Amino acid sequence: MIKLQILNANGVPRTGKFAFEDTTVPMEKEGVHAAYVATLDLAYQEGDYIRVTTDAPGRHIVAKLDETLDAALVYMTDTTWDYAIPFTEGARKSIPATAFTGKVRNISVRYAKSFEITTYRNLALNTHDQKEDSGVFPHAHANVETRNDSTFFAKNAIDGVLANDGHGPYPYQSWGINRDPNAALTIDFGRKVKLDKVGIVLRTDFPHDSYWTQVTLRFACGTSHTFDTNKLVEVQEFEFEPIVTDYVVLEKLIKAEDESPFPALTQLELYGAEV
Repeated sequence: MIKLQILNANGVPRTGKFAFEDTTVPMEKEGVHAAYVATLDLAYQEGDYIRVTTDAPGRHIVAKLDETLDAALVYMTDTTWDYAIPFTEGARKSIPATAFTGKVRNISVRYAKSFEITTYRNLALNTHDQKEDSGVFPHAHANVETRNDSTFFAKNAIDGVLANDGHGPYPYQSWGINRDPNAALTIDFGRKVKLDKVGIVLRTDFPHDSYWTQVTLRFACGTSHTFDTNKLVEVQEFEFEPIVTDYVVLEKLIKAEDESPFPALTQLELYGAEV
């Protein structure tokens, strides 16, 4: 069983047209699908949220909760995931202007297929991550985010958007460190995974931006790897011996000796496979 609902601020389900709303099948069946299409007079209202319910904790699902967001393969540690629909202007600056708007939509969730789960991939990617921990992983958080502005939230570093020649609202959202030399970004996976490569996409809105010449990755086991980075627009990839971990911290960010005080991160990619 997998269930998809839209609830209002009081937790009451909104009505609409569902397909396979509450389908029950043996757990070994793959690709169980639930789709929702709103009726013409059903637009989101402030306080609405999307709830995904699964048959057991520890399930991988594929979710597409808005037409403007790419589908995300995520891991649920619980049986319920509540996705807060962003309404305020501030919260919406890091997503497409048309996201969660209008009166007709087609959103879906399903269980991930075995080959999708086991394939070698960017395990940090989550197009549906939000600032607060919702029990869905990967999840990004940091010890500092510039001005508590959504265009500089940690989640922006794992949303898959690679535009890095600007800064500010979508599509130029990034992780901004508020000039803090002790800034650190954590990616939680919610379970153990095996990693062997990192991809770093620096924000390159020069001359506004600076950049880092060196960064360090620290893993749950205490192992650290330091990499020399350059003033490049493209992704910078570094390989290392496979490490099993449930989180990674990007830290010890050494800024270039230039005039700009604004280094920032557009994307952090972490490649590997399930354990």
